[in-house]
Amino acid sequence: MAIFRKRKYRTDVLERPEYDWIWKPLLILLILYLVICLGLGIWWSQRPGSFDVTQAVLKQREQPMESGARGTVMTATLNATIETLLEKPGGYIRNDMLPPGVWLDNMPSWEYGVLSQARLLTQALPSFGAGDTSLLNDAAEALDSDSRDWLFPGAEKPYRRALTTLHGYLLSFDNPGMSGFADNGDALSQWLNKAGQRLEELTRRLSASVDDPEALRELGVDESELPDATPWLQIDNTFFAARGETWALLHYLQAVERDYADVIAKAGGKETLGRLIAELKLAQRRLWSPVVLNGTGFGMFANHSLLLANYIQNAAKLTNTMAQNVEGIEVEPPTRVEPQSDEPEPAQTDTSASNAADITRVTPASIRDGELERRLSEPAVQAAIEATTR
Repeated sequence: MAIFRKRKYRTDVLERPEYDWIWKPLLILLILYLVICLGLGIWWSQRPGSFDVTQAVLKQREQPMESGARGTVMTATLNATIETLLEKPGGYIRNDMLPPGVWLDNMPSWEYGVLSQARLLTQALPSFGAGDTSLLNDAAEALDSDSRDWLFPGAEKPYRRALTTLHGYLLSFDNPGMSGFADNGDALSQWLNKAGQRLEELTRRLSASVDDPEALRELGVDESELPDATPWLQIDNTFFAARGETWALLHYLQAVERDYADVIAKAGGKETLGRLIAELKLAQRRLWSPVVLNGTGFGMFANHSLLLANYIQNAAKLTNTMAQNVEGIEVEPPTRVEPQSDEPEPAQTDTSASNAADITRVTPASIRDGELERRLSEPAVQAAIEATTR
């Protein structure tokens, strides 16, 4: 009987194996996955730095900036901002449906801010009056796609199509007879007016997240004109969307400073544009806090939304002033410098001395009487003979 009981015990052990060991590697893999997602999330959330608009032109055209028509810098800068959205670390993540992109909200909000300004400028380009406007309409339609589309086609596909179209439009500036943007400030004024209205809207949205009536009165903001109070979970989204719009507008205005330098100088708006660019640069200063704080008064915590609203409000006023200054201003077409070849020009040899030497070697038998004396009496030949005899 003991033998049978022992055999039964062994059978029970084989039929009920222990699987507790399998959870340990699964738990380790899960922890590693979360750590990797956390690292990628931090990396992808780093805001792209500023770029030089002149270098953007050289990168896209591979020709000197001076050889392009008016509007070359603005178009190249617009392309560079769209390319930044698609090529930055993590790519375009606003429509991500998987971790870590789906967990992020600051960078997607920043992307939407840049996209909003890119749409505004692309829609305004046909009024500047250069090239085939059908290309610009196609690009504007592609950029107007839903920023959260993720399933066939995703938002990236139409945005890349818009980038390709705008790049072709930029290359068309090199075509013979392409004069570029109009030589007046009317279209520029219209775009600046719309950009100023956009900045005013951003000021109201940021002010709606400030629960400090006294601070709002100092900004000159009427509380009755503000939208509904921003939910505390959306405060950082509004903040980073405003940062994205000011980042894009900063680069567009730096391009305007080069494309419309003569118009701005004639309008006396150089100083105003410099102050406007300075305000937008202040709006891009590094945020040292891990979260957006909205303190009150002189309390322990800063009020990041209020500070950004102050910079954007000043920028909005300067933008409207610029729009008024350049409206109706007209200048002469700029002189277009054609790109020069890198091949050295063939050296021009002075043949007068050799000609003189040949003349002195001519014999009277091979030339008619009197012709030798006449040729030797020419001033150019005399000067060449003197130069060879020195």
